[in-house]
Amino acid sequence: MATTTAETAKATVYKNLIDGEWVESKSGQTFENLNPADTREVVGIFQRSGKEDVEHAIDAASEAYKKWRLVPAPRRAELLFKAAAILEQRKEKYSQEMTREMGKVIKETRGDVQEAIDAGYYNAGEGRRMFGPTTPSELPNKFAMAVRQPLGVCAMITPWNFPMAIPSWKLFPALVCGNTAVIKPAQDTPLSTFNFVQALNDAGVPKGVINIVTGYGGEVGTPMTEHPEVKAVSLTGSTAVGRIVGQAAAKSFKHCSLELGGKNPMIVLDDANLDLALEGALWGSFGTTGQRCTATSRIILQKGIYKKFADELVARARKLKVGNGLDETVDMGPAVNENQMNTDLKYIEIGKGEGAKLAHGGHRLDKGDYAHGWFLEPTIFTDVNHKMRIAQEEIFGPVVALIPCDDLDEAIEIANGIEYGLSSAIYTRDVNKSFRAMRDLHAGITYVNAPTIGAEVHMPFGGVKATGNGHREGGIGALDFYTEWKAIYVDYSDTLQRAQIDNRE
Repeated sequence: MATTTAETAKATVYKNLIDGEWVESKSGQTFENLNPADTREVVGIFQRSGKEDVEHAIDAASEAYKKWRLVPAPRRAELLFKAAAILEQRKEKYSQEMTREMGKVIKETRGDVQEAIDAGYYNAGEGRRMFGPTTPSELPNKFAMAVRQPLGVCAMITPWNFPMAIPSWKLFPALVCGNTAVIKPAQDTPLSTFNFVQALNDAGVPKGVINIVTGYGGEVGTPMTEHPEVKAVSLTGSTAVGRIVGQAAAKSFKHCSLELGGKNPMIVLDDANLDLALEGALWGSFGTTGQRCTATSRIILQKGIYKKFADELVARARKLKVGNGLDETVDMGPAVNENQMNTDLKYIEIGKGEGAKLAHGGHRLDKGDYAHGWFLEPTIFTDVNHKMRIAQEEIFGPVVALIPCDDLDEAIEIANGIEYGLSSAIYTRDVNKSFRAMRDLHAGITYVNAPTIGAEVHMPFGGVKATGNGHREGGIGALDFYTEWKAIYVDYSDTLQRAQIDNRE
Protein backbone atom coordinates (compact mmCIF):
# COMPACT_ATOMS: atom_id res chain seq x y z
CA MET A 1 0.00 0.00 0.00
CA ALA A 2 2.84 2.38 -0.74
CA THR A 3 1.91 5.77 -2.18
CA THR A 4 2.64 6.47 -5.82
CA THR A 5 5.28 8.92 -6.94
CA ALA A 6 2.62 10.96 -8.74
CA GLU A 7 0.46 11.30 -5.59
CA THR A 8 3.44 12.32 -3.50
CA ALA A 9 4.63 14.82 -6.08
CA LYS A 10 1.36 16.75 -6.17
CA ALA A 11 0.76 16.72 -2.40
CA THR A 12 0.98 20.01 -0.48
CA VAL A 13 4.06 20.40 1.70
CA TYR A 14 3.28 21.93 5.11
CA LYS A 15 5.92 23.58 7.28
CA ASN A 16 6.28 24.18 10.99
CA LEU A 17 4.85 27.41 12.39
CA ILE A 18 7.50 29.10 14.53
CA ASP A 19 7.42 32.76 15.56
CA GLY A 20 4.75 33.51 12.97
CA GLU A 21 6.74 32.04 10.06
CA TRP A 22 6.28 28.79 8.16
CA VAL A 23 9.66 27.06 8.25
CA GLU A 24 11.13 23.71 7.30
CA SER A 25 12.57 21.35 9.90
CA LYS A 26 16.28 21.76 10.56
CA SER A 27 16.92 18.25 9.24
CA GLY A 28 14.93 18.77 6.06
CA GLN A 29 13.18 15.44 6.66
CA THR A 30 9.44 15.02 6.08
CA PHE A 31 6.71 12.39 6.41
CA GLU A 32 3.51 11.68 4.51
CA ASN A 33 -0.01 11.98 5.89
CA LEU A 34 -2.13 9.31 4.20
CA ASN A 35 -5.87 8.88 3.86
CA PRO A 36 -6.69 5.73 5.90
CA ALA A 37 -9.69 5.00 3.67
CA ASP A 38 -7.48 5.06 0.56
CA THR A 39 -3.77 5.09 1.30
CA ARG A 40 -2.98 5.91 -2.32
CA GLU A 41 -3.99 9.48 -1.46
CA VAL A 42 -1.36 11.65 0.22
CA VAL A 43 -3.25 14.27 2.22
CA GLY A 44 -0.10 16.29 2.83
CA ILE A 45 3.62 16.17 3.51
CA PHE A 46 4.74 17.41 6.93
CA GLN A 47 8.01 18.22 8.63
CA ARG A 48 9.75 15.49 10.59
CA SER A 49 11.10 17.75 13.28
CA GLY A 50 13.66 17.25 16.02
CA LYS A 51 15.08 18.83 19.14
CA GLU A 52 16.46 21.92 17.34
CA ASP A 53 13.03 22.73 15.94
CA VAL A 54 11.45 22.31 19.37
CA GLU A 55 13.98 24.63 20.96
CA HIS A 56 13.40 27.24 18.25
CA ALA A 57 9.64 27.09 18.86
CA ILE A 58 9.98 27.30 22.63
CA ASP A 59 12.32 30.29 22.31
CA ALA A 60 9.70 32.03 20.14
CA ALA A 61 6.89 31.22 22.58
CA SER A 62 8.98 32.42 25.52
CA GLU A 63 9.69 35.75 23.82
CA ALA A 64 6.03 36.21 22.79
CA TYR A 65 4.89 35.52 26.34
CA LYS A 66 6.50 38.74 27.58
CA LYS A 67 3.90 40.81 25.70
CA TRP A 68 0.98 38.38 25.45
CA ARG A 69 0.61 38.00 29.22
CA LEU A 70 0.12 41.77 29.50
CA VAL A 71 -2.73 41.90 26.96
CA PRO A 72 -5.93 42.26 29.01
CA ALA A 73 -7.83 38.99 29.19
CA PRO A 74 -10.98 40.46 27.57
CA ARG A 75 -8.85 41.55 24.60
CA ARG A 76 -7.32 38.11 24.31
CA ALA A 77 -10.83 36.68 24.48
CA GLU A 78 -11.98 38.82 21.55
CA LEU A 79 -9.39 37.12 19.33
CA LEU A 80 -10.68 33.71 20.42
CA PHE A 81 -14.21 34.80 19.57
CA LYS A 82 -13.07 35.86 16.10
CA ALA A 83 -11.29 32.54 15.61
CA ALA A 84 -14.47 30.64 16.52
CA ALA A 85 -16.40 32.67 13.95
CA ILE A 86 -13.78 31.89 11.30
CA LEU A 87 -14.05 28.18 12.13
CA GLU A 88 -17.81 28.43 11.60
CA GLN A 89 -17.24 29.88 8.14
CA ARG A 90 -14.78 27.12 7.23
CA LYS A 91 -16.55 24.26 8.99
CA GLU A 92 -17.39 22.18 5.93
CA LYS A 93 -13.95 22.56 4.33
CA TYR A 94 -12.15 21.64 7.53
CA SER A 95 -14.54 18.73 8.16
CA GLN A 96 -13.88 17.28 4.71
CA GLU A 97 -10.13 17.54 5.20
CA MET A 98 -10.36 15.93 8.63
CA THR A 99 -12.24 12.94 7.23
CA ARG A 100 -9.58 12.56 4.55
CA GLU A 101 -6.73 12.45 7.06
CA MET A 102 -8.39 10.68 9.99
CA GLY A 103 -11.09 8.52 8.43
CA LYS A 104 -14.10 9.08 10.66
CA VAL A 105 -17.37 9.78 8.91
CA ILE A 106 -18.20 13.30 7.77
CA LYS A 107 -21.02 13.85 10.26
CA GLU A 108 -18.53 13.13 13.04
CA THR A 109 -15.84 15.44 11.71
CA ARG A 110 -18.45 18.18 11.45
CA GLY A 111 -19.08 17.55 15.14
CA ASP A 112 -15.34 17.70 15.82
CA VAL A 113 -15.04 21.13 14.21
CA GLN A 114 -18.23 22.26 15.96
CA GLU A 115 -16.72 21.29 19.29
CA ALA A 116 -13.75 23.55 18.55
CA ILE A 117 -16.20 26.35 17.67
CA ASP A 118 -18.06 25.82 20.93
CA ALA A 119 -14.80 25.80 22.89
CA GLY A 120 -13.81 29.08 21.27
CA TYR A 121 -17.01 30.86 22.20
CA TYR A 122 -17.00 29.39 25.70
CA ASN A 123 -13.42 30.40 26.48
CA ALA A 124 -13.97 33.82 24.94
CA GLY A 125 -16.61 34.33 27.61
CA GLU A 126 -14.14 33.30 30.28
CA GLY A 127 -11.96 36.29 29.33
CA ARG A 128 -14.31 38.44 31.42
CA ARG A 129 -14.90 35.84 34.12
CA MET A 130 -11.48 35.06 35.59
CA PHE A 131 -12.81 35.90 38.98
CA GLY A 132 -10.71 35.64 42.10
CA PRO A 133 -11.90 35.87 45.71
CA THR A 134 -11.68 38.96 47.82
CA THR A 135 -12.04 38.30 51.51
CA PRO A 136 -11.95 40.21 54.79
CA SER A 137 -8.55 40.25 56.39
CA GLU A 138 -8.12 39.06 59.94
CA LEU A 139 -6.33 42.36 60.66
CA PRO A 140 -7.74 45.91 60.56
CA ASN A 141 -7.02 48.19 57.62
CA LYS A 142 -5.82 45.36 55.45
CA PHE A 143 -7.19 44.01 52.16
CA ALA A 144 -6.88 40.42 50.87
CA MET A 145 -7.55 38.94 47.45
CA ALA A 146 -6.41 36.20 45.09
CA VAL A 147 -5.83 36.53 41.33
CA ARG A 148 -5.11 34.12 38.50
CA GLN A 149 -1.79 34.49 36.71
CA PRO A 150 -0.58 32.73 33.55
CA LEU A 151 2.17 30.12 33.67
CA GLY A 152 4.27 30.88 30.59
CA VAL A 153 5.09 28.50 27.74
CA CYS A 154 2.79 25.46 27.56
CA ALA A 155 3.63 22.29 25.62
CA MET A 156 0.69 20.40 24.13
CA ILE A 157 0.72 16.89 22.70
CA THR A 158 -2.55 15.98 21.00
CA PRO A 159 -4.04 12.73 19.64
CA TRP A 160 -5.33 11.77 16.22
CA ASN A 161 -8.91 10.82 17.04
CA PHE A 162 -10.18 14.38 17.71
CA PRO A 163 -7.59 16.40 15.81
CA MET A 164 -9.32 19.76 16.14
CA ALA A 165 -11.58 19.41 19.18
CA ILE A 166 -8.85 18.31 21.57
CA PRO A 167 -6.33 20.98 20.47
CA SER A 168 -9.13 23.49 21.06
CA TRP A 169 -9.61 22.18 24.62
CA LYS A 170 -5.96 22.97 25.27
CA LEU A 171 -5.16 26.05 23.20
CA PHE A 172 -8.24 28.17 23.84
CA PRO A 173 -8.06 28.17 27.67
CA ALA A 174 -4.26 28.44 27.66
CA LEU A 175 -4.39 31.52 25.41
CA VAL A 176 -7.21 33.31 27.18
CA CYS A 177 -5.29 32.90 30.44
CA GLY A 178 -2.27 34.63 28.90
CA ASN A 179 0.00 31.68 28.12
CA THR A 180 1.82 30.93 24.89
CA ALA A 181 2.02 27.48 23.34
CA VAL A 182 4.02 24.95 21.36
CA ILE A 183 1.78 22.17 20.05
CA LYS A 184 2.72 18.82 18.56
CA PRO A 185 -0.19 17.29 16.67
CA ALA A 186 -0.39 13.53 16.16
CA GLN A 187 1.57 12.48 13.10
CA ASP A 188 -1.55 10.84 11.64
CA THR A 189 -3.63 14.05 11.71
CA PRO A 190 -1.51 17.23 11.60
CA LEU A 191 -3.60 19.01 8.96
CA SER A 192 -6.59 19.56 11.23
CA THR A 193 -4.40 21.23 13.84
CA PHE A 194 -2.89 23.40 11.11
CA ASN A 195 -6.39 24.42 10.03
CA PHE A 196 -7.36 25.22 13.61
CA VAL A 197 -4.28 27.35 14.23
CA GLN A 198 -4.75 29.08 10.88
CA ALA A 199 -8.10 30.33 12.12
CA LEU A 200 -6.40 31.76 15.21
CA ASN A 201 -3.71 33.38 13.08
CA ASP A 202 -6.32 34.92 10.81
CA ALA A 203 -8.16 36.20 13.88
CA GLY A 204 -5.05 38.21 14.78
CA VAL A 205 -3.24 36.21 17.47
CA PRO A 206 0.29 37.69 17.50
CA LYS A 207 3.25 35.79 16.11
CA GLY A 208 5.00 33.44 18.47
CA VAL A 209 1.98 33.00 20.71
CA ILE A 210 1.13 29.68 18.99
CA ASN A 211 3.80 27.47 17.43
CA ILE A 212 3.34 24.12 15.67
CA VAL A 213 6.09 21.51 15.46
CA THR A 214 5.20 18.28 13.66
CA GLY A 215 6.92 14.94 13.99
CA TYR A 216 7.15 11.82 16.09
CA GLY A 217 6.77 11.42 19.84
CA GLY A 218 10.33 10.67 20.87
CA GLU A 219 11.80 13.22 18.48
CA VAL A 220 9.46 16.12 19.32
CA GLY A 221 7.37 15.26 22.37
CA THR A 222 10.30 14.29 24.58
CA PRO A 223 12.32 17.51 24.14
CA MET A 224 9.10 19.50 24.62
CA THR A 225 8.39 17.91 27.99
CA GLU A 226 12.01 18.18 29.17
CA HIS A 227 12.71 21.80 28.18
CA PRO A 228 13.26 24.05 31.23
CA GLU A 229 11.33 26.99 29.71
CA VAL A 230 8.16 24.90 29.38
CA LYS A 231 6.03 25.52 32.46
CA ALA A 232 3.13 23.17 31.70
CA VAL A 233 2.61 20.01 29.66
CA SER A 234 -0.79 18.80 28.50
CA LEU A 235 -1.01 15.34 26.94
CA THR A 236 -3.93 13.37 25.58
CA GLY A 237 -2.75 9.87 24.75
CA SER A 238 -2.15 6.39 26.07
CA THR A 239 -1.56 5.52 29.70
CA ALA A 240 1.89 4.15 28.85
CA VAL A 241 2.98 7.41 27.24
CA GLY A 242 1.34 9.37 30.06
CA ARG A 243 3.57 7.69 32.63
CA ILE A 244 6.68 8.71 30.67
CA VAL A 245 5.51 12.29 30.19
CA GLY A 246 4.44 12.62 33.81
CA GLN A 247 7.82 11.45 35.08
CA ALA A 248 9.66 13.82 32.72
CA ALA A 249 7.52 16.80 33.76
CA ALA A 250 7.94 16.02 37.45
CA LYS A 251 11.72 16.44 37.26
CA SER A 252 11.34 20.20 36.81
CA PHE A 253 8.01 20.55 38.66
CA LYS A 254 6.00 21.49 35.57
CA HIS A 255 2.25 21.55 35.65
CA CYS A 256 1.23 18.33 33.92
CA SER A 257 -2.24 17.36 32.70
CA LEU A 258 -2.66 13.77 31.51
CA GLU A 259 -5.85 12.57 29.81
CA LEU A 260 -5.23 8.90 29.10
CA GLY A 261 -6.94 5.59 28.44
CA GLY A 262 -10.37 4.21 29.13
CA LYS A 263 -12.30 0.93 29.20
CA ASN A 264 -15.76 2.34 29.57
CA PRO A 265 -18.76 0.35 30.85
CA MET A 266 -22.39 0.75 29.92
CA ILE A 267 -24.78 -0.96 32.33
CA VAL A 268 -28.21 -1.99 31.04
CA LEU A 269 -30.71 -3.16 33.65
CA ASP A 270 -33.85 -5.23 33.10
CA ASP A 271 -36.11 -2.17 33.40
CA ALA A 272 -34.27 -0.09 30.77
CA ASN A 273 -35.75 1.29 27.58
CA LEU A 274 -34.09 -1.34 25.38
CA ASP A 275 -34.50 0.48 22.08
CA LEU A 276 -32.82 3.55 23.57
CA ALA A 277 -30.06 1.41 25.12
CA LEU A 278 -29.44 -0.38 21.81
CA GLU A 279 -29.13 2.91 19.96
CA GLY A 280 -26.69 4.10 22.61
CA ALA A 281 -24.69 0.88 22.46
CA LEU A 282 -24.36 1.03 18.69
CA TRP A 283 -23.22 4.66 18.74
CA GLY A 284 -21.03 4.31 21.81
CA SER A 285 -19.28 1.18 20.54
CA PHE A 286 -18.80 1.96 16.86
CA GLY A 287 -18.84 5.74 16.61
CA THR A 288 -15.41 6.97 15.46
CA THR A 289 -14.72 3.27 14.69
CA GLY A 290 -14.38 2.75 18.44
CA GLN A 291 -11.37 5.06 18.42
CA ARG A 292 -12.39 7.18 21.40
CA CYS A 293 -11.01 7.16 24.91
CA THR A 294 -14.68 7.26 25.96
CA ALA A 295 -15.86 4.50 23.61
CA THR A 296 -18.37 2.03 25.03
CA SER A 297 -16.12 -1.03 25.07
CA ARG A 298 -17.97 -3.07 27.73
CA ILE A 299 -21.73 -3.53 27.93
CA ILE A 300 -22.81 -5.06 31.25
CA LEU A 301 -26.25 -6.59 30.83
CA GLN A 302 -28.63 -7.84 33.50
CA LYS A 303 -29.44 -11.46 32.72
CA GLY A 304 -33.15 -10.88 32.22
CA ILE A 305 -32.56 -8.91 29.00
CA TYR A 306 -29.11 -10.28 28.07
CA LYS A 307 -30.04 -12.55 25.16
CA LYS A 308 -32.65 -10.23 23.67
CA PHE A 309 -30.25 -7.29 23.82
CA ALA A 310 -27.31 -9.26 22.39
CA ASP A 311 -29.36 -10.65 19.49
CA GLU A 312 -30.74 -7.24 18.59
CA LEU A 313 -27.37 -5.50 18.87
CA VAL A 314 -25.88 -8.03 16.45
CA ALA A 315 -28.80 -7.52 14.05
CA ARG A 316 -28.31 -3.76 14.11
CA ALA A 317 -24.51 -4.00 13.77
CA ARG A 318 -24.98 -6.08 10.60
CA LYS A 319 -26.77 -3.12 9.03
CA LEU A 320 -23.94 -0.65 9.65
CA LYS A 321 -22.29 0.51 6.46
CA VAL A 322 -18.51 0.60 6.59
CA GLY A 323 -16.60 2.70 4.08
CA ASN A 324 -15.04 6.01 3.14
CA GLY A 325 -16.28 8.61 5.61
CA LEU A 326 -16.81 11.22 2.88
CA ASP A 327 -19.79 9.13 1.74
CA GLU A 328 -22.77 10.58 3.65
CA THR A 329 -24.40 7.12 3.81
CA VAL A 330 -21.47 5.46 5.60
CA ASP A 331 -21.83 4.70 9.32
CA MET A 332 -18.27 3.68 10.22
CA GLY A 333 -14.92 4.57 8.68
CA PRO A 334 -11.54 2.83 8.75
CA ALA A 335 -8.98 2.40 11.50
CA VAL A 336 -6.62 5.37 11.47
CA ASN A 337 -3.58 3.36 10.35
CA GLU A 338 -2.26 -0.13 9.80
CA ASN A 339 -0.87 -0.46 13.32
CA GLN A 340 -4.24 0.31 14.89
CA MET A 341 -5.99 -2.12 12.55
CA ASN A 342 -3.51 -4.85 13.48
CA THR A 343 -4.01 -4.10 17.18
CA ASP A 344 -7.76 -4.53 16.73
CA LEU A 345 -7.24 -7.84 14.91
CA LYS A 346 -4.82 -9.02 17.62
CA TYR A 347 -7.40 -8.40 20.34
CA ILE A 348 -10.07 -10.17 18.33
CA GLU A 349 -7.84 -13.26 18.29
CA ILE A 350 -7.18 -12.83 22.02
CA GLY A 351 -10.92 -12.75 22.68
CA LYS A 352 -11.52 -15.91 20.72
CA GLY A 353 -8.61 -17.58 22.48
CA GLU A 354 -10.02 -16.61 25.88
CA GLY A 355 -13.28 -18.38 25.10
CA ALA A 356 -15.53 -15.43 24.37
CA LYS A 357 -18.11 -16.00 21.64
CA LEU A 358 -17.55 -13.97 18.46
CA ALA A 359 -21.16 -13.03 17.71
CA HIS A 360 -20.47 -10.67 14.83
CA GLY A 361 -17.60 -9.30 12.77
CA GLY A 362 -14.00 -9.96 13.61
CA HIS A 363 -12.56 -9.67 10.12
CA ARG A 364 -10.65 -7.19 8.04
CA LEU A 365 -12.42 -5.83 4.96
CA ASP A 366 -9.94 -5.69 2.08
CA LYS A 367 -11.81 -6.43 -1.14
CA GLY A 368 -13.21 -4.05 -3.76
CA ASP A 369 -13.67 -0.54 -2.36
CA TYR A 370 -11.87 -1.61 0.82
CA ALA A 371 -8.68 -2.74 -0.93
CA HIS A 372 -6.62 0.36 -0.19
CA GLY A 373 -7.80 1.17 3.34
CA TRP A 374 -7.63 -0.08 6.92
CA PHE A 375 -11.20 -1.35 7.31
CA LEU A 376 -12.67 -3.79 9.84
CA GLU A 377 -16.11 -5.11 10.56
CA PRO A 378 -17.86 -3.87 13.69
CA THR A 379 -17.17 -6.68 16.16
CA ILE A 380 -19.25 -8.00 19.06
CA PHE A 381 -18.18 -10.59 21.62
CA THR A 382 -20.79 -12.21 23.87
CA ASP A 383 -20.47 -14.42 26.94
CA VAL A 384 -17.45 -12.42 28.08
CA ASN A 385 -16.02 -12.92 31.54
CA HIS A 386 -15.17 -9.57 33.07
CA LYS A 387 -11.61 -10.75 33.83
CA MET A 388 -10.78 -11.49 30.19
CA ARG A 389 -8.23 -9.24 28.51
CA ILE A 390 -10.81 -7.99 26.02
CA ALA A 391 -12.84 -6.77 29.02
CA GLN A 392 -9.86 -5.25 30.83
CA GLU A 393 -7.50 -3.70 28.26
CA GLU A 394 -8.13 -0.71 26.02
CA ILE A 395 -8.42 -1.82 22.39
CA PHE A 396 -9.30 1.51 20.76
CA GLY A 397 -11.19 -0.11 17.93
CA PRO A 398 -14.69 -1.30 16.93
CA VAL A 399 -14.71 -4.21 19.37
CA VAL A 400 -17.25 -4.45 22.19
CA ALA A 401 -17.60 -7.06 24.95
CA LEU A 402 -21.00 -8.09 26.33
CA ILE A 403 -20.85 -9.19 29.98
CA PRO A 404 -23.75 -10.73 31.96
CA CYS A 405 -24.59 -9.71 35.54
CA ASP A 406 -27.20 -10.59 38.14
CA ASP A 407 -28.08 -7.16 39.53
CA LEU A 408 -26.97 -3.57 39.93
CA ASP A 409 -24.49 -4.36 42.69
CA GLU A 410 -22.66 -6.88 40.53
CA ALA A 411 -22.83 -4.55 37.53
CA ILE A 412 -21.14 -1.77 39.47
CA GLU A 413 -18.52 -4.17 40.81
CA ILE A 414 -17.71 -5.30 37.25
CA ALA A 415 -17.73 -1.74 35.95
CA ASN A 416 -15.25 -0.61 38.60
CA GLY A 417 -13.02 -3.69 38.30
CA ILE A 418 -10.52 -2.22 35.83
CA GLU A 419 -7.47 0.04 35.99
CA TYR A 420 -9.24 2.90 34.17
CA GLY A 421 -11.97 5.29 35.22
CA LEU A 422 -12.91 7.70 32.46
CA SER A 423 -16.55 7.35 31.39
CA SER A 424 -19.47 5.18 32.46
CA ALA A 425 -23.17 4.83 31.73
CA ILE A 426 -26.31 3.21 33.05
CA TYR A 427 -29.67 2.59 31.40
CA THR A 428 -32.56 2.20 33.83
CA ARG A 429 -35.97 3.72 34.53
CA ASP A 430 -35.44 3.43 38.29
CA VAL A 431 -34.38 6.79 39.71
CA ASN A 432 -33.07 5.19 42.88
CA LYS A 433 -30.77 2.88 40.94
CA SER A 434 -29.65 5.81 38.78
CA PHE A 435 -28.52 7.76 41.80
CA ARG A 436 -26.76 4.76 43.30
CA ALA A 437 -24.84 4.35 40.05
CA MET A 438 -23.99 8.06 39.91
CA ARG A 439 -22.56 7.76 43.41
CA ASP A 440 -20.79 4.40 43.13
CA LEU A 441 -19.37 4.22 39.60
CA HIS A 442 -15.70 5.13 39.97
CA ALA A 443 -15.24 7.32 36.91
CA GLY A 444 -14.77 10.94 35.95
CA ILE A 445 -17.97 10.91 33.88
CA THR A 446 -21.30 9.12 34.34
CA TYR A 447 -24.20 9.19 31.90
CA VAL A 448 -27.75 8.14 32.73
CA ASN A 449 -29.75 6.76 29.80
CA ALA A 450 -27.05 7.81 27.33
CA PRO A 451 -23.88 6.10 26.07
CA THR A 452 -20.40 6.79 27.37
CA ILE A 453 -19.50 9.33 24.66
CA GLY A 454 -20.60 12.94 24.17
CA ALA A 455 -18.59 15.52 26.13
CA GLU A 456 -19.71 19.17 26.35
CA VAL A 457 -17.07 21.91 26.38
CA HIS A 458 -18.32 23.71 29.49
CA MET A 459 -18.16 20.55 31.61
CA PRO A 460 -15.06 19.01 33.21
CA PHE A 461 -13.55 16.17 31.17
CA GLY A 462 -11.16 13.60 32.59
CA GLY A 463 -10.97 10.49 34.69
CA VAL A 464 -9.63 8.68 37.72
CA LYS A 465 -7.15 5.86 38.32
CA ALA A 466 -4.94 5.14 35.26
CA THR A 467 -7.05 7.45 33.12
CA GLY A 468 -5.26 10.57 34.31
CA ASN A 469 -3.58 12.51 37.07
CA GLY A 470 -6.49 14.47 38.45
CA HIS A 471 -6.67 17.49 36.18
CA ARG A 472 -9.67 18.25 34.00
CA GLU A 473 -10.09 19.69 30.54
CA GLY A 474 -13.14 21.76 29.67
CA GLY A 475 -15.00 24.22 31.83
CA ILE A 476 -13.43 25.95 34.78
CA GLY A 477 -11.03 23.05 35.30
CA ALA A 478 -9.03 24.11 32.26
CA LEU A 479 -8.56 27.60 33.68
CA ASP A 480 -7.37 26.04 36.92
CA PHE A 481 -4.70 24.11 35.05
CA TYR A 482 -3.43 27.00 32.92
CA THR A 483 -3.14 29.52 35.77
CA GLU A 484 -1.47 29.89 39.14
CA TRP A 485 -3.27 31.43 42.09
CA LYS A 486 -1.51 34.41 43.63
CA ALA A 487 -2.56 35.72 47.03
CA ILE A 488 -2.24 39.51 47.45
CA TYR A 489 -2.36 41.46 50.72
CA VAL A 490 -2.57 45.26 50.86
CA ASP A 491 -1.91 46.71 54.32
CA TYR A 492 -3.07 50.33 54.56
CA SER A 493 -2.74 50.62 58.33
CA ASP A 494 0.65 52.33 58.10
CA THR A 495 1.85 50.08 60.92
CA LEU A 496 3.58 46.70 61.11
CA GLN A 497 0.96 44.02 61.59
CA ARG A 498 2.28 40.54 62.27
CA ALA A 499 -0.73 38.45 61.36
CA GLN A 500 -1.34 35.69 63.93
CA ILE A 501 1.05 37.26 66.39
CA ASP A 502 -0.91 40.53 66.56
CA ASN A 503 -4.47 39.58 65.68
CA ARG A 504 -5.28 38.22 69.18
CA GLU A 505 -3.77 41.02 71.24
